Parts: sequence; C-alpha cells; structure tokens
Amino acid sequence: MYTVVVLTLKPLAVRVPAELEKEILEIIKKEKLDKATVVRNLLETGITEWRKQTALELLQTGKVTFAKAADIAKLSLWEFADLAKQHNIEWIRYEPEDIEREFKEATAAKHK
Repeated sequence: MYTVVVLTLKPLAVRVPAELEKEILEIIKKEKLDKATVVRNLLETGITEWRKQTALELLQTGKVTFAKAADIAKLSLWEFADLAKQHNIEWIRYEPEDIEREFKEATAAKHK
C-alpha cells in the first residue's frame, strides 16, 4: 500500500540582498536542485530552528512549561529534553525553601 502526500504550494515573492542570492546559488550548484526547492528547504530549516530557539528562550525565562516549549518546538518531550540539555537550559527551578520543605516531608514520611 502506498501513501501519497499532496503538497499545496503557495507562491511567495521575496527580495533578498545580493550576498544572500550568492549563497543560494552556491547551494543550488552543490545540491544540484532547482532554486524553488533550495529556497523552500532553507525556509523549512530556518523555521525549524526558529521554533527551537523560541521554545528554549520561553522555557529559560519561565514563560512556558516544559511540555508547552516542546510543543512549540514541534519535538517530542525526549527530543526537547536533549535539546535543552545541549543548550544548558535548566527548566526545573527549585527555590531553597522548596527543597527544604520537600526534604522535611520526605523525612517525616520515612519515619511514619
């Protein structure tokens, strides 16, 4: 059984600096692809990276939960955990009082 994926492509006109066009032309030569495919691939890569960086920033500043950040990045929780680790992002924040309270609760539960 075959699965057919039909993409609906919308035209997008954009002006780029000459230096950026040179970069695109280099990629076209190296990848042996047409210009539209190269630009589409670069856009997809850029958007993917933007999502990851945005998710990491929001997580680091405490504006979103870990699960929400993974969702923004469009990654599984495990993939996002690896990404956060690679960028040294700490998402678990304990205040000293929280640690002390949990320690006391754990100690009390142990002695029951």
